[in-house]
Amino acid sequence: MKILRVDWRRDAKALETAYRSLAKIYHPDHHETADVVKFNQVIEAYRKPRDAELRAEYDLLHKAHRPWADGVQSASAGLDIDTQAALDDADAQSRILRELYKRRRQNAQDAGVAPFFLQEMLGCSDEHFDFHRWYLKSKGLIETNERGTLAITIDGVDHVITTSRTTAAEQLLIAQTRERKGEPRP
Repeated sequence: MKILRVDWRRDAKALETAYRSLAKIYHPDHHETADVVKFNQVIEAYRKPRDAELRAEYDLLHKAHRPWADGVQSASAGLDIDTQAALDDADAQSRILRELYKRRRQNAQDAGVAPFFLQEMLGCSDEHFDFHRWYLKSKGLIETNERGTLAITIDGVDHVITTSRTTAAEQLLIAQTRERKGEPRP
């Protein structure tokens, strides 16, 4: 469930939470973050696990690409469960920082976001969200303000900018490599 940004094994409530959060973000009526293509992808990604035939098809495809998904590690797979969990955590923490960055840019004087909103955006359990909050606070990337909401710090803003620059540079290199090989741009 790469589009919904949740583990394919998650329960229906986690899938629905992720769907609602992303649909709200990409909905055409949300002028700041509207993206019709992504909105339609979210709808399709949510529809698949709810349809028994499509879910079975997805599960078969998923297992073919991730042989360790049943808890069996494979040397050829390249990633074990712990590595995948760490990558998933890094993605979740990045999403939190980007959301807090966006909020800080929109309203620098009142930049706090309620923790439950961020947890709902991620579609994760209380324990997982507490881990992300602990990590980001310990690194000095976020803080809790006097209202009890979470806000990005200066170090967090610097981190988002640095990460964005790195991502942009990587995407440019990939595009240039594809052009040299004669592949079309995605």
